Amino acid sequence: MVIKTIDATTLKKMFLAGAASIEAKKEYINELNVFPVPDGDTGTNMTLTIMSAVKEVNALVDPSIEELAKAISGGSLRGARGNSGVILSQLFRGFCKEIKESKEINVTVMTNAIQKAVETAYRAVMKPKEGTILTVARGAAEKAAQLVSETDDMVVFGREVIAHMDVVLKNTPELLPVLKEAGVVDSGGQGLLEIVKGAYDALLGKEISFANITMNEVSDRVARERISTDDIKFGYCTEFIINLEKEYNMHTENEFKGYLESIGDSLVVVSDDDIVKVHVHTNDPGLAIQKALTYGSLSRMKIDNMREEHNERLILDAEKAAKKTEEPKKSEPKPRKKAGFIAVSMGDGLDEIFTGLGVDYIIKGGQTMNPSTEDMLNAISEVNADNIFILPNNGNIILAAEQAKHLTEDKNIYVIPSKTVPQGITAVINFVFDKSPEENAARMAEEMKKVKSGQVTYAVRDTSIDGKEIKQGNIMGIG
Repeated sequence: MVIKTIDATTLKKMFLAGAASIEAKKEYINELNVFPVPDGDTGTNMTLTIMSAVKEVNALVDPSIEELAKAISGGSLRGARGNSGVILSQLFRGFCKEIKESKEINVTVMTNAIQKAVETAYRAVMKPKEGTILTVARGAAEKAAQLVSETDDMVVFGREVIAHMDVVLKNTPELLPVLKEAGVVDSGGQGLLEIVKGAYDALLGKEISFANITMNEVSDRVARERISTDDIKFGYCTEFIINLEKEYNMHTENEFKGYLESIGDSLVVVSDDDIVKVHVHTNDPGLAIQKALTYGSLSRMKIDNMREEHNERLILDAEKAAKKTEEPKKSEPKPRKKAGFIAVSMGDGLDEIFTGLGVDYIIKGGQTMNPSTEDMLNAISEVNADNIFILPNNGNIILAAEQAKHLTEDKNIYVIPSKTVPQGITAVINFVFDKSPEENAARMAEEMKKVKSGQVTYAVRDTSIDGKEIKQGNIMGIG
């Protein structure tokens, strides 16, 4: 069998087959998830991300490649869940940007699209970590670049790229010690490989079961929260959008990113057509702004002083708080207020606590059921406030909240990067009504850093961490 080009009909089948493949393997991929602790959520997050795009693709009738590209890129971005899901959405975004103007896809177009996917994903990640999904994706790009001058047969091309991705995946334990210690390969890389293998099977004309790929949710599972206590080295959280007015290419972006890295950390730079979204922690926001102005005008600027400390605390009326145990009814319009709150919570008891503290909208979710960007946007639309503070309460949900923020135009969104429920509770308690939104965001972020949390959970698989053997079902303490 020789296949020289892929048309829109075949591309749609390949994408749906890739989604079906990872959906079928998501539990296996979850079992591989041991970094930094065995919490088992990568397969779920990647599956829910791609299913969001599947929903939009299935709505198309006889689509062109351009229409497919738009649906896949937009759907995966809005549905991205967790770090692995966000990275997958960026891989799709780069790939689709390269193919959208093609009538057919040959080996050359495919190679360029894979390269663009990898470049986009690496640019979107603050500190790319090798031994992860990024490494496996880069392996595919490197092999594609080699093959493009050797064959024009998509069958040979696909087979060789997949074989090389498998080799790179098997080497991930050599790049990430925690994988080697646990005796597993990277879960995100495995998920990406499953998607590509499923797509390749469709290219070959193999029968694919699409029975399960219209699902929008998965069954609830016990949340196992990943704890992190990173110290902030740079005092100002600086965010803005550049509305490009000058040429902005790959060389320009690399130069800009390099400059920002020299003055700060926690860097995310994502370009999309004529805008560039920027997030950086720095001790001198003026330098970042001054550099950005050389490329165009700025909008949606936000600078939070993360070191600012205040002693005032919100005094709660206990009786009033006790009565506020239900979410606001969506059917009842409420007057516009200055500040509103959205919190991610994973249980009725915690829901009541957040509601009692004045949170307007509760999003159901947790470590193994990460809300999507679209879930965040829906919550934002339900809160009638000028300024909305989002409490992700999980490190794996912060990126989705940030994406929702960038997609919201009619309200000011402040993502308070709470990584645990106790941090989220502390942040709400430290809100002061007579302070500005910026002051409150900084205050809440600063106060929650003082919280130390501990959790008890169950291991989802056999593994070894720091020389200690852990068996599936063992009770673990996380601190």
